[in-house]
Amino acid sequence: MRSNTFDVTELERLRREADPSSDDNATAKDAAPQLAEQPANVDAAVNTPVLVDSNDDETVVQELKLEQMRSTLDEAILETRSTPVENRPRLPRIALSKRNRAIVRALNPMLVTYLEASWDLCETDSILFDAALAVCRIIGAKLSTTGRTTGQSIAIPTWRTRIEERIAKARTLIGRLICFRSGNTRPRIVRTDRMAFAGTNVSFS
Repeated sequence: MRSNTFDVTELERLRREADPSSDDNATAKDAAPQLAEQPANVDAAVNTPVLVDSNDDETVVQELKLEQMRSTLDEAILETRSTPVENRPRLPRIALSKRNRAIVRALNPMLVTYLEASWDLCETDSILFDAALAVCRIIGAKLSTTGRTTGQSIAIPTWRTRIEERIAKARTLIGRLICFRSGNTRPRIVRTDRMAFAGTNVSFS
């Protein structure tokens, strides 16, 4: 029978001293799981995705877009500042889409600095035109590069044509009335005067 003089720990030490190979096997067995775990840890580190805050990305993108819009506005102001009004490009009509409205809303706060520094209505008009030009460039709208003056005559508004015609008729009538008053009684003069005073008590007899 085994003596109980030595405890279990002492007996294990004596056994290892008597058989060194058993100690090496035990050490190898203990190290094997650690070596097997290392590739798994490396793979996990490689395959682990890098987490980035999407809100930060969106903020950076928005800041970059605002800087680009501000740069486009500044370029438009510098270009048109020394350009005559008649040589400005014609601005096309743009669709009232959500994107276009968002661009306009983003540009509006940028105009405050320029509008506060404007000294007259002409300058204010130029700034507003530059803002509209910047919007067209940002959305990629096609602009006329020939300016407002072309080889063809500029279309005259209908109201202006109508007023000019009435002024011409009034001048003709005034001239014939002056001729009639000075003694010119030719049928053409008398007929025009009678038509002008038709429905009144004026008599030409």
